Amino acid sequence: MVSALQAKLPELGERMAQRIRSDVDAYKDESLIPFESLRRSCTANADLLLDQLGRAGARDPSPARETGRLRAEQGVPLADTLHAYRIGFELLWTDILAEARNRPEVTDAQLVSQSAEIWALFGRYAEAVAAAYRETTAELTSRRQARRSAMVEALFAGVIADRTLWETARELGLPDRGPYLVAAAAADAPGEEPLAGTEAALRRAQIPFAWRLLPDQQIGLAALPTATAERACLNILRRAGARVGVSPCFDSLRDTPQALRFARLALAGLQGAGPGVARFDDNPLAMVVAAAPAEAAHLVEVVLRPLLDLPAAERARLLDTLEHWYAAAGSATDAARTLFVHPNTVRYRLRRVEELTGRSLSDPRAAADIGAALLAVRRPGAPFSDLIH
Repeated sequence: MVSALQAKLPELGERMAQRIRSDVDAYKDESLIPFESLRRSCTANADLLLDQLGRAGARDPSPARETGRLRAEQGVPLADTLHAYRIGFELLWTDILAEARNRPEVTDAQLVSQSAEIWALFGRYAEAVAAAYRETTAELTSRRQARRSAMVEALFAGVIADRTLWETARELGLPDRGPYLVAAAAADAPGEEPLAGTEAALRRAQIPFAWRLLPDQQIGLAALPTATAERACLNILRRAGARVGVSPCFDSLRDTPQALRFARLALAGLQGAGPGVARFDDNPLAMVVAAAPAEAAHLVEVVLRPLLDLPAAERARLLDTLEHWYAAAGSATDAARTLFVHPNTVRYRLRRVEELTGRSLSDPRAAADIGAALLAVRRPGAPFSDLIH
């Protein structure tokens, strides 16, 4: 009986392919799964099953695994792949029953035995299809992630030619024109993702993005398709609870490397030790100080060394007063309110700063020098941090 069915394999494979194409939506697209490819797959799997019927020992799963691999590469859902496989088995079993009716020597007991055997084979080969499908999917995902990671790295490094920028944008799911922004978040340890959960939030907000995890940072490029997208993006970054620097907005992907530098400067200039988001444009002077740490350290020596040499308590009072005075836009009254002291106390402390530094805070240039030096001395990781904390 098996040999008679094997002689009809070409016609059987054709019917299986037609039935699957008719009943399973994913198989109806000729551009996705050419009919000839489907017919060959059906014929090979039917031949495999017929060859294994009644045999003892291990079953060769190669055609089943090839089906799983091919469908994964074609993007056919696994559920549809297994549905098609089941249709093929049912059609084969129908043909076996039809052939048995023409053979009186085939007993009901033999048919029951073959029924159990063929559905046991279906279980084994369906497992082989699913295993190969998952292995291939994992491999394809790994390849896509590696390619995407390489393209994001090339974008940040500026090694992509202008003519391929639009291709890169398309593959990364980004628009080919801005505005964009770049974010850089500090990681506490290699492999740690400081912006965990941010990608899902950006996706929900319909903000296209591309991220790259580095040993010490997570860097990302986000497109801003609407007028409110920047605000939404910044809110999402704030909720991440990380230390994040954000670049100014820019319009061309070729400016991504410079934007990354601005984002990293914003991160370096972020005040305090806790989480927060610093935009480069919010405090350009702090960014300039962060960009030139050696020069900033020299500025501190030239401008603030007399204050740093004071006893710790007085040094802290004068530096805090300066900080509150700058934050209050030069108002002693407002600074006093935030310091919980009398305005005259603030004025006295400011005069003390002027005496020690030899610079007048009423002179805009001198005030700028002192302000820049104060930003430098407060910068995380500054060489003077042991004197002010």
